[in-house]
Formats: sequence, C-alpha cells, structure tokens
Amino acid sequence: MKKLSLKMKLTLLYTILMTALVAGIFVLLFSLGIRQIQSSAQSSLRRQVYAAVSEVDYDDGLLEFDSDFNDMENGVYLSVYESDGMFVFGRTPAGFENTIAFQEDSLQTVHAGGTAFYVFDIRTSVEDYGSIYIRGVVSAAEAEQNMIVIRRMALIIMPLLVLLAAGLGYFMSKRALAPVDHMTDVVRQIRRDNDLSKRIRPDNENDEIGRLAKTFDEMLDSIEESFRREQQFTSDVSHELRTPVAAMMLQCEELLTDETLTPKTRKGVLFLSQKVKYLSQMISQLLMLSRADQGRQKVAMEPLNLSELTEMAVLEAEEMAAERQITVFSEIEPRIYINGDETLLIRLWMNLLENAVRYGKDGGKIKVYLSSDGGRIYASVEDNGIGIAQKDLPHIWERFYQADAARSSGGSGLGLSMAAWIVHAHGGQIRAESREGEGSRFSFEFPKAEAESCPE
Repeated sequence: MKKLSLKMKLTLLYTILMTALVAGIFVLLFSLGIRQIQSSAQSSLRRQVYAAVSEVDYDDGLLEFDSDFNDMENGVYLSVYESDGMFVFGRTPAGFENTIAFQEDSLQTVHAGGTAFYVFDIRTSVEDYGSIYIRGVVSAAEAEQNMIVIRRMALIIMPLLVLLAAGLGYFMSKRALAPVDHMTDVVRQIRRDNDLSKRIRPDNENDEIGRLAKTFDEMLDSIEESFRREQQFTSDVSHELRTPVAAMMLQCEELLTDETLTPKTRKGVLFLSQKVKYLSQMISQLLMLSRADQGRQKVAMEPLNLSELTEMAVLEAEEMAAERQITVFSEIEPRIYINGDETLLIRLWMNLLENAVRYGKDGGKIKVYLSSDGGRIYASVEDNGIGIAQKDLPHIWERFYQADAARSSGGSGLGLSMAAWIVHAHGGQIRAESREGEGSRFSFEFPKAEAESCPE
C-alpha cells in the first residue's frame, strides 16, 4: 500500500467506499423488498380467503362453488373443509399436508416438504348448511421468486458497478491531482535546468492546491531574489578584489628583482607571491562562475582540434607531476574536432589534471584518454590517488565543497564546479567514479564536430 501512488490510493479508497455504499443499498433494498413481497403475499392471501366466502352457496342439499373458485390468483390455493376438518372442495399445493390444525383468523407459516407456506383459515356459516372452514395457502418461495431473480441480476451487475466506480474514481483523482502533476513537472524542470525563473502559476488560487502552488511561487520568488543578490555580491566582490590582488602580484615580482634581499626575505616574498597567485586564480574562477550564473559569461564557439589541445594540456601536466614523481600516460586519438571555446577547454583539462596531480600519490600515475565514436567525443582523467568517499561523490561539483582535510590542501573547491560548467556549456556531460584509497576517474563527453568544418 505504501508503494502505491496517491492517485491509486484515492482511486482504491473511492472504489471501496462506492462498492460498500452500493452493496449497502442492495442489502437494504433486498431486505425491504423481501418484507414487502411477504407482506403483499400475506395481504393477498387474506383478501382472497375473505372473498371466497361469497363464492360458496348451499342448494338442494349440496354445497355449490363458483366456477372461478379454483382459479389461482397470485398463486393462492383455496380449499373448503367441514367443521370437523374433512376436505370438501378446492386445491392445495403439492407437498402441502392437510393435517395442519385450523387456526381461525390467524396467519400461519408452515414448512412442509422443504417448502415454506403461508396458511390463513377463516370459519364461516353457510345458510341452511352450517359452519365450514375456508383455507387459503400460498407458497412463500413462489412469492419470493421475483426477488431471487433480482438478487441474481444484482450479483451480475455488482462487478460492473465496481469497475465503473474504479474508472470514475481514477478519472476524478487524476483530474483532482492534475495541478499536483503540473507542480511536479515545474519543480523537475527547475532542478534539471537550474532555472529559478520558472513558476507554477495555478489556474485556480481559491482551492487548497491552488493556494499551495501560489505559496510555492512566492517561495521561488524569494529564493530567486536571494540567489540574485548572492550572485551579484560574489560578482562585485570578485571584481573589486582583482585590482588589489593584481597590484600585490606586481609588487611581489618587483621585490623579487631586488638583489639586496636577504635569503630569508626572498623566501618570504616567494611564499607570498605563490599565495597571491593562488588567490588571483581563485578570484578569476569565482568571477567566471558568477558571470555564468547570471548568464553574462560569453562562450566563444569555434572549430577546434581537441586532440592538439589535450596534448598541450598533458605536456603542462607532466611538468607539475614530475615534482611528485607521478607518471602521466595518455591515449589521444588524433584529429578529433569540436565546436568550442579554446580558453575554456584548456581550463577544463588543466583543472582536472591539476586535481589529479594534487590528490595523486607520490610515484603514482595519471591516465588521460581521448577518443570518439560516431558523433560523440569521450574523454577521461584517471588517477590512483587518495580517492573520494562514496558519501562525498554527489557533492564534489558544489562550490567550495571539501570532502575531508586530506583533499582540502592546496585546492579552492572551485575547480570541479568550473569543469562541470564548462562541460555543460559545450552541451556535454561529466561524471565521477571513485573508490576511497584507490583513486578517481573523471569522464566527460561532447558532441563531435565534422572534420571538414575544422581546418588545421
């Protein structure tokens, strides 16, 4: 039951309620119907017995009966008995025993031969003859025969009514929950496209679901405004920090040209220069991501030889990896072309390769793959370093996210966020696979450009 959708639960509930209601109505109708049939049969029995009094005469020493005395009206059998109980005239149903004692003006229910009978007796006096009994008998089963037919029809109709109730319940629940499905679709679109500008905009704001949708839209307005202010703040701060950081870098470079610096001072200036460069790189990445969020980051698409760009990135990565005795292996398919932004694609490769060097192990290895199949380009960067815990994998694309202390040294937490944005900006997909203590693999794919459209 827990696994059923709300639509199916409502349909099932409606079907059960409607089935119980219809069944209750049938039971009530059958009960009332049987009582009415019984009451009608008993009334008809009494009426015909009393009417039979006028159909009995005495003439010339004999009892005479009208010709329609033996006609069974409404299944009622009439018979006449002497005052001592001796049968004189009439008819009785098959299986009915005439040994039943007379009870004047009293309705009896008698069971004989497995059948129930209603019996009504009256005592009357015939002029010049004396007292006689007139008995009327009617079969209760025959009286209820019509009800049995109706009951059988109900058993046939009941499943059809259940199916009809189920279909009607599904239609009603589907119609009632249509706004909820619309809300779900909008939320999925927002999540898929990362577009907070989408709104539900309910058709009717007066019902409960409409008010919920309106509240949700108002919440989205607040969230979008908060994100907009945050993005603007990040963009403004990053932009304002670029000038002083650039000045600090120039000052460090100028200080390093001074030959009068002591070794201790030079070492301090070099350390400061490295940190300022790191800060400058982080600000540049943060500014780019902020502009991307606002849709202001331009992507200059042009035909490129991705194979050559990858080879250039691998050569630069080999220099970084050599400091830690890490070997870089590459398998690069030649003449793979893409419509892309050269600067962004180089940054994509460098971010992933720097990440592999930073979190690789001394004396380890890095593997770089680039190939194509049909209309798609496939690439990956794989290392055998410290790896990433499974609980952290879904969050590595978040800005400034650091899985643990071991992965936080030397990194800003923006590299993978930028790599993901660059891949998506080129119409591609990126994913990560990792086992803690064994290494990580970042793979991505792009749509391929035709070689003819990409001159050397």
